[in-house]
Amino acid sequence: MSDIKPRVSIIIPHWNNTDILSDCLESITLTSYLDLETIVVDNASTDDSVEWVRSNYPNVKLIENDKNYGYAGGCNIGAEYASGEYLIFLNNDTTQDPNWVSNLVDTISSNSKIAAVQPKVLNFFDKNLFDYAGGSGGHMDIYCFPIARGRVFQHQEYDKGQYNDVDKCFWSSGTCFIVKKDLFIQANMFEDSFFAHMEEIDLCWKLQSMGYEVWVDPNALVYHKNALTLPMYSHKKYYLNHRNSLLMLFGNYSLKNAFLIGSTRITLEIVAFLYSILKFDLKHASAIIRSIVWILFNPHVIVKKRKQFSKIRKLDDNEIMRGMVKKSVVLEYYLKRRKTYQGILSK
Repeated sequence: MSDIKPRVSIIIPHWNNTDILSDCLESITLTSYLDLETIVVDNASTDDSVEWVRSNYPNVKLIENDKNYGYAGGCNIGAEYASGEYLIFLNNDTTQDPNWVSNLVDTISSNSKIAAVQPKVLNFFDKNLFDYAGGSGGHMDIYCFPIARGRVFQHQEYDKGQYNDVDKCFWSSGTCFIVKKDLFIQANMFEDSFFAHMEEIDLCWKLQSMGYEVWVDPNALVYHKNALTLPMYSHKKYYLNHRNSLLMLFGNYSLKNAFLIGSTRITLEIVAFLYSILKFDLKHASAIIRSIVWILFNPHVIVKKRKQFSKIRKLDDNEIMRGMVKKSVVLEYYLKRRKTYQGILSK
């Protein structure tokens, strides 16, 4: 077996705030993996980010976009400039363990069926707490509500080694994951229309429909300063999460399942809207309505997505849904008060 390791391109989409980017790039310099390329994709920052990167990290490949293309668009542009066999998409508000890349590369290269792998993502400010964005491997119910090992909705668990197994998952966190570049291209990359949020789940769904697998390697560690770019409880974040989840549901399922499962999902959206009104959470309530209105008035986007998905699909819904949670995590969490991933799966 050759000792030569494949080249890895780290792609970091960025928009403003050199302080968080500074911590991230400094941490990357401590990475033990040798054949690395770091690419910062600047989404038209309005501060001194471009000049700062050019002055302080001249070896970093810097891409200057003419506008903010979001996480999805920024990462896609970065991938076009990447020379690595493997791509790592990394949030700018992260730091990493020195062996993070080595562990991710070892896992993704161990099996030709593995398309993507995420690390264990812990909270930067409390390193014993699973981070909101991905925990130790992402999962999803059939209604397209995502959860993670270590995080269900707003409830985050402390890491006590309960999710330390290297295992299959349904989606890898956009905070950090490695993917084979050729498969990323074949899957038509991230959906630009998502802008931000859920695009990594959609990508992993596409990869699985092509017959590949997504894994998590908790031996790779990344620490995340969650929601610094887009505040956790902002209207925009609520809106993008709801809209993109619906777009994914209606764009990826067969027509039959899109109608049957989509009908239940819309009912759950209405319940969520009424619940938000009762709590006087107008930002969330208005975001839900806005997302449904967007879906109703943009059928052409859904049709286009369905056509693209059908071209790459090799597995039917039943095969893909084997990797999904069959219960409604909404009902399990809010009605049965099951707050953990293990609790959701219990009978």
